[in-house]
Amino acid sequence: MLHIYHSHSKQKLPFTPLIPGKVGLYVCGMTVYDYCHIGHARTMVSFDLIVRHLRASGFEVNYVRNITDIDDKIIQRATENNESVSNLTTRFIEAMNHDAAQLNIAPPNHAPRATDYVEPMIVMIKQLIADGHAYVATNGDVLFDVATYPAYGTLSGQDLSKLRAGARVTVNDSKRDPLDFVLWKSAKPFEPAWETPWGLGRPGWHIECSAMSQALLGAHFDLHGGGHDLLFPHHENELAQSVCANHQPFVNTWLHTGFVQIDNEKMSKSLGNFFTIREVLEKFKPELVRYFLISAHYRSPIHYSDHALKQSGLALTRLYQALRDVKAASTAEVTTGDFEMRFVAAMDDDFNTPEALGILHELAREINRLKDQHDATANAYAALLLRLGQRLGILMLEPEQFFQGSDNVDSTQIEQLIQQRLNARALKQWASADAIRDQLLAMNIVLEDNADGVKWKKI
Repeated sequence: MLHIYHSHSKQKLPFTPLIPGKVGLYVCGMTVYDYCHIGHARTMVSFDLIVRHLRASGFEVNYVRNITDIDDKIIQRATENNESVSNLTTRFIEAMNHDAAQLNIAPPNHAPRATDYVEPMIVMIKQLIADGHAYVATNGDVLFDVATYPAYGTLSGQDLSKLRAGARVTVNDSKRDPLDFVLWKSAKPFEPAWETPWGLGRPGWHIECSAMSQALLGAHFDLHGGGHDLLFPHHENELAQSVCANHQPFVNTWLHTGFVQIDNEKMSKSLGNFFTIREVLEKFKPELVRYFLISAHYRSPIHYSDHALKQSGLALTRLYQALRDVKAASTAEVTTGDFEMRFVAAMDDDFNTPEALGILHELAREINRLKDQHDATANAYAALLLRLGQRLGILMLEPEQFFQGSDNVDSTQIEQLIQQRLNARALKQWASADAIRDQLLAMNIVLEDNADGVKWKKI
């Protein structure tokens, strides 16, 4: 049975959906003012993996990943670029979708843009004001009154007295409580704005997710996720305003992904220590990057470095090597051991990908053993390895395509050099043959001589 760690209760508990066989999942997506970095990729890949396992387990998943296309950073960047907010956000949404596809991240069922859900946000804010949970401040902003929600802080485990002490340093005089947060921002000159009963303005960040999740999943749904940095204040605020507006529970299970770290610091745009997905994919194959991102448990931090990526490349290569020279085909009469049962048990244990990948490597070693013995049952094991790997979104290529495929590789030139080497060997021109092998090695091409001929791979 599937067990999931709850960020709220800090416990791993059995998962039971609100509606049998169906799962509603909302994930906080990107604020689209720049290219996505590898930290964003970590969150997108993690939830893609979770959705894949839920669906493979028989659940019908309605997956919503929102797009924030209006906020201070977006407006500032559009102004700096002398372009419209719409042009800026459309450009970076297209870039985000391209990067996600490169990493074999399937599109969500819904990718709502905040600007398309302003009216539901206004309706929710009206309800909060009517119920005494929100107020129009003296500066024209609409603020959520934290004091009206006694459970505030329990999701993230915050000490409110310490938060209030810290907030008073930069307290806004228009707030009743230093912890009160913005639902609606009053209009500033030359910024996008919408008409409301309390004047022109635009939505705050937190309200958009409450409105969009309710519109697409209902007021109460199963799973809500995002990066660990969203736990407070974003998800804490979402929870407070949603419960108060709808008078019922909001989310059954909160999930949060760990940080990507560089030199033991969180990767982020604010710290300036980030690498965009595009920059990383210039150096490493997309499937290798995906393997790296799932090699650590989704809740754990993962340490980014070229060395770590190269180690992931070696590990992924070992899986593809096992699939080389076998014809992956299921054989009904062949028992492939308990590999699948153990794999599913690992994934049912809060999506434990490190253990699941370890089982794939055990399976690969078994395939290699059977190949060495010329045992045809290796084909059935190879079929299982492919099927389980593809549940993780890896092993999507033909082995030769993985080993040889690269935009920077001229396959025709390599094949010609290999033939020249074969000709030299046939004439016993060993020095010439060795020189050609060295030339290929300088191109990062390694040759493998065997009884069936010569194979090559890029390293």
